[in-house]
Amino acid sequence: MSSCVDTEILSLITQEEERQQNTLNLIASENYASACVRKPLSSVLTNKYAEGYPGKRYYAGCENADAIEQCAIDRAKLLFGADHANVQPHSGSQANMAVYMTALAPGDTIMGMSLAEGGHLTHGHSVSFSGIFYRSHPYTVDRTTERLDYDAIQAQALKVKPKIIVTGASAYSRTIDFKAFSDIAQSVDAVLLADIAHIAGFVVTGLHPSPVPHADFVTSTTHKTLRGPRGGLILCNHQYSEKIDKAVMPGIQGGPFMQVIAAKAIAFREALDPSFIEYQKQVILNAKTLSSTLQGLGYRIVSGGTDNHLFIVDLTDKGISGRDAERILSKAGITVSRSCIPFDPAKPWITSGIRLGTPAVTTRGLKQNAMKQIGLWIHQVLNKPHGDHSRVRQNLMTLFSKA
Repeated sequence: MSSCVDTEILSLITQEEERQQNTLNLIASENYASACVRKPLSSVLTNKYAEGYPGKRYYAGCENADAIEQCAIDRAKLLFGADHANVQPHSGSQANMAVYMTALAPGDTIMGMSLAEGGHLTHGHSVSFSGIFYRSHPYTVDRTTERLDYDAIQAQALKVKPKIIVTGASAYSRTIDFKAFSDIAQSVDAVLLADIAHIAGFVVTGLHPSPVPHADFVTSTTHKTLRGPRGGLILCNHQYSEKIDKAVMPGIQGGPFMQVIAAKAIAFREALDPSFIEYQKQVILNAKTLSSTLQGLGYRIVSGGTDNHLFIVDLTDKGISGRDAERILSKAGITVSRSCIPFDPAKPWITSGIRLGTPAVTTRGLKQNAMKQIGLWIHQVLNKPHGDHSRVRQNLMTLFSKA
């Protein structure tokens, strides 16, 4: 076997490590997994093919893989209070695909939140499999409040008669009423999928209502607020357990990534620790503080604020696009993601806003006072988009040294 020293790739990994250490990460869908979570990702588990499920594999030599996956399953069920868990999906998108394969036939109607108003590609967008293989009738937020209007969603469901209703979002800062969605789904004989990829950490710590008692299916990523490895997860009741497992494998996937499943198991254990509750509380406090700081500096926050880890800043009256704001802030060492605002007139690759999130900076130990300073720096940079903001970049590191 050739030497394992690949200087080109190792150099790029080192550069990425330095980038992560020396920048302020406000991307709402990113976080920093612990060393314990990362360790199995480079283990010998990557060598093992384990198609199938514990006790029912297509390959020999899976006794350790069986034990690891069963541990991950048991911990996920305990963590979320669910009847059944499938820990094999490679991503949240594939978790959603498996649910659609279980509950729908091609051409059936789905009703999910519009991407421009805060939903996700896999909730029915036309460029996604969810909008290609199924008929999509997306719902939006109220134009005035920029919040979910459950009466309007009910009326839409009665009109289009979806086979599945999808709730959950990637850019919605308010609490979701899963019971209301369940009532709507039942009124039109639809199944309910709750995609909690962004809020899973709050759900397992009781800081956001759980969809598990109300939804037929619950999907999530295992990174973001859950702070595990990149991957997906499906929860359901016993009624769907056999069908969902078959939809994942052999339906859409082959061999599972055992190294990632091991890392998921460790992340679930970490999320069961009482300290995880305090972390999630701080994530919310930080988001609220950063949001209110920017409001005080004259920025309009979509829906007026946040209940969770993220919020959208409307830059329309600042004369700067989301794409340009993302680029300018990046030069100052502040990493954000552009974002549509509800009913955005700008193109989706340009946008009129930016999405800010606090899971990653909270993992690095920052608290409310740091959020106030970050808000001031964001304002300073955006107020002088063509200025030299190298000093801001230098000062960022003082926050982490004090944390």
